[in-house]
Amino acid sequence: MKDVYILGIESSCDETSCAIVKNGKEEIATIISSQIDIHKNYGGVVPEIASRQHVKNITIVIEECLEKANMEIKDIDAIAVTYGPGLIGSLLIGLEAAKTLSFIYNKPLIPVHHIAGHIYANNLVKEMKFPLLALVISGGHTELVYMKEHLNFEVLGGTLDDAVGECYDKVARVVGIPYPGGPHIDRMAEIGNANYKLPIPLNDDSYNFSFSGLKSAVINLAHNLEQRKEELNKEDLAASFQEVVTTVLAKKVEKAIDEKNIKYFITAGGVAANLAIREKLSKLCDEKNVEYSFPAIRYCTDNAAMIAAAGYYYYLNNSFSNLIINAKSSDVLK
Repeated sequence: MKDVYILGIESSCDETSCAIVKNGKEEIATIISSQIDIHKNYGGVVPEIASRQHVKNITIVIEECLEKANMEIKDIDAIAVTYGPGLIGSLLIGLEAAKTLSFIYNKPLIPVHHIAGHIYANNLVKEMKFPLLALVISGGHTELVYMKEHLNFEVLGGTLDDAVGECYDKVARVVGIPYPGGPHIDRMAEIGNANYKLPIPLNDDSYNFSFSGLKSAVINLAHNLEQRKEELNKEDLAASFQEVVTTVLAKKVEKAIDEKNIKYFITAGGVAANLAIREKLSKLCDEKNVEYSFPAIRYCTDNAAMIAAAGYYYYLNNSFSNLIINAKSSDVLK
């Protein structure tokens, strides 16, 4: 079988990215233009600003990616693009660029769900095995997904309110840590002690998650200490908060491993870069004799390589779209 080269485009939030992936598992080239330095001035992503930056960057990242790969569009077999979920203005920029390339160069257009892309980032590190369980944890998503085979997604449960990454950023803001807060909380937790008592959210037998109560508990704790004129130990708070997060994630994963007889486990999304979460879940998998895989750090945050990797399997399945497809700010993985 001939090699298949998929060009992927990702613009769902604040990263403009283009990548070329061979046969769904070999990254040829990836270019990412990040907007973190812009949005950190506002404490989070501003949708209108993000959209305008995508307009400025999209053509540049595509050209740079092709140049880095030493390839031309004629060498590409198909164009894969994130159609949703995400910020609607941001999604539209990447989608219109992909549709334009598809039309001008007569290349198949492959729409890819953002979460599917995060899951398939693992395929760039180690070939996925089925059936598997995926924990998707990011700024916008917290979901447990069961897969019997490629492109077969069964969402077992998800967050009922805040995503775990969003909760990290909000807790960071409470204690005066700059955006994005997740990496800072992770580093601070390493040197702190879990001395503050915080509630374990949605501590039940479901596969669902809830983090708004945990966020509120942190806010109340900080406020009460301030009222009593007691000093807040930020490192201890980070450790206490992260201990609760890792505990609840591991509990839900363990339930799914037992009930679904899982032998292969993966994580996905920006929060999958968190070292404490990786340590907790890898220890769980070792105890359960479950093989596991974590994406490389560079594949955890939004990138086009993951979209191209997923796009390869849609290509094999002839799952193409016409040019009237529109972006979706919210969409169920299926």
